[in-house]
Amino acid sequence: MSFLLPVDRLRETQTLIAFHHPKPSYSFHVLIMPKKAVGTLAEFDSNDSAFLKDLFFTVQSLVKEFHLPAYRLIVNGGDYQDFPQLHFHLISETSNSADSLLDTDH
Repeated sequence: MSFLLPVDRLRETQTLIAFHHPKPSYSFHVLIMPKKAVGTLAEFDSNDSAFLKDLFFTVQSLVKEFHLPAYRLIVNGGDYQDFPQLHFHLISETSNSADSLLDTDH
């Protein structure tokens, strides 16, 4: 699937791809998605330890690389999920305001 996405990849492993959100809602807004077709978190195989390891390593490395003092990792599901592929949002505000990170309507 990764070859279908016309984006600049920040990270790519055998299990996932991470890239800047094409229509960001935050100052820093990265999408992280598995390469395997998975519709929602409810459908995710919790035994898929390779993806989970890559996900956490990717988040840690992006937080360090972009010097994010405050950040959130969000996954939407059900009616909150706009795109029918499991994906995670790594978000942060350059203002470093905790209040700006509490708004989850994005």
